[in-house]
Amino acid sequence: MTTKKSPPGRSLMAGLRTMAEGIALQRFAETMLPEDQRIFSDPYAIHFINPAMLAWGRDHPAEVSAMREEIERKMPGWGNAIRGRIRYFDDIVADAPGKGFRQLVIPGAGYDTRAYRIGTLNDRMRIFEIDRPEIVTRKTAILTKVIGPLPDRVACIPLDLGQESMWAALERAGFSPAAKTLFLLEGLVMYLPRPAVDRLLAEIAQNARAGSAVIFDFVPQSLSDGTSESEGGQHIRDGTIQAGEPILSGFAGGEVVPYLAGLGYSGVQVIPSRVFAERYFTGTRADRKVSGLMSLASAEVQK
Repeated sequence: MTTKKSPPGRSLMAGLRTMAEGIALQRFAETMLPEDQRIFSDPYAIHFINPAMLAWGRDHPAEVSAMREEIERKMPGWGNAIRGRIRYFDDIVADAPGKGFRQLVIPGAGYDTRAYRIGTLNDRMRIFEIDRPEIVTRKTAILTKVIGPLPDRVACIPLDLGQESMWAALERAGFSPAAKTLFLLEGLVMYLPRPAVDRLLAEIAQNARAGSAVIFDFVPQSLSDGTSESEGGQHIRDGTIQAGEPILSGFAGGEVVPYLAGLGYSGVQVIPSRVFAERYFTGTRADRKVSGLMSLASAEVQK
């Protein structure tokens, strides 16, 4: 007896090969909105999405619409929280050269395309993208087809952050510990076990130049331990498990500021997702709900 294969997109996570592809799908979906509705544009995102999923979506618009409604019903505002996070981090990266940052390190970069779509970077920053070998291999192959040889200012480093320290690999790729560096941890901390999170953030504080900065997103402890009862928390958790990349780490209320201070950071700020709503989802976008289950944290390395 054979099992009938579900068409791509028939369930919440069907057709996605990795969580990195799921985030690329969010960027593609936002890019496809009318100009007065979208909050950012990523012309490269489409190239990282399963072509079979894209074809299925074009041929089944009614089902795609029904899926969007189902996702919003089960995980209200979660997609907009992800998209708000993307835009917020875009703004931070775009402003970084003007604030003296000369290096950008993106652990768990996935299919991040900021090196190619944010014009203020150009040749002003050296960019280091780190992710699992299979992600790096696919990403570089796709980008080479789309834009040609990657610029020398971008280094793609294959590394499993859950198992290895990134510092030796960064040095081999030309990272300078004397340069002011921005560390961008987008969609990463929640997917690492807590000991790996502790090690990563501690090593940044210990090895980066004073004045360097780290910014990351995080979820409540209740979302990682399965006790969340708000805003579709269980559906979010189940979706990541189904995708094969479960949420593993979260922070208890009020924990982040003393936690980062204890690792050697100063100027710690916690940015709740309502900031996305206040900053980006206004006017014609004001009806787009933003989940409160995501927050950002930023801090500066002190010596």
